Amino acid sequence: MRISELAKTTGVPVATIKYYLREGLLPEGERTSPTQAVYDERHAERLRVIRALIASGVSIAESRRVVAALDAPPENPLDLLGAAHAAVTPAADGPVDLTAVQDLVAPLGWRPGLCDDTVLRGVATALAGLESAGFSVPAGVMPVYLSALRDIARAEIAGVPTDSIESAVRYVVLGTVLVEPLLLALRRVAEQIASAERFGGPAAGQNEQPGGGSAAVAGER
Repeated sequence: MRISELAKTTGVPVATIKYYLREGLLPEGERTSPTQAVYDERHAERLRVIRALIASGVSIAESRRVVAALDAPPENPLDLLGAAHAAVTPAADGPVDLTAVQDLVAPLGWRPGLCDDTVLRGVATALAGLESAGFSVPAGVMPVYLSALRDIARAEIAGVPTDSIESAVRYVVLGTVLVEPLLLALRRVAEQIASAERFGGPAAGQNEQPGGGSAAVAGER
């Protein structure tokens, strides 16, 4: 298909497709002339991946690293996971003391050699952000975080496809990048439900309406 057809198929404007080509996110099509190229379903699928990444807040540079992992995946599944994490974990500036982080993640089963320093540095950066704001996770909450995350991680890794390297790459790389916003969104839903359970929510039968009112109040207007 021509680039105009690719745009129509995917809903991505031609100008945006050309930008992705220039940025190295989308592979070149097959040249039919010096100024023309044709594209296939692989390009359409890659465009859908790129759009999903960017819509999830992944930068162009991070998206480039993600698609690089898709195009040239490591053979070892552990290295593949490391590549996926490295693609979306901001690099820390300068040396970082990881002692406190290692103590924190020990209940997850961590021991030397099991994790890339990149992901441990990510935890250190997050902890530093909490400290700079004068906030700390309550002592009774952190073990719950760790227990829940261990269960999530084990379930996710158990779901890695083994039928082909391509399937495994897509599951690991895209699951790493695209599922995190879902987990954050679900956490907010769960927090609001837990808050309503503790502090009281709308009376039974008075479902909230857009704008902050309830069904009962809306019906009385």
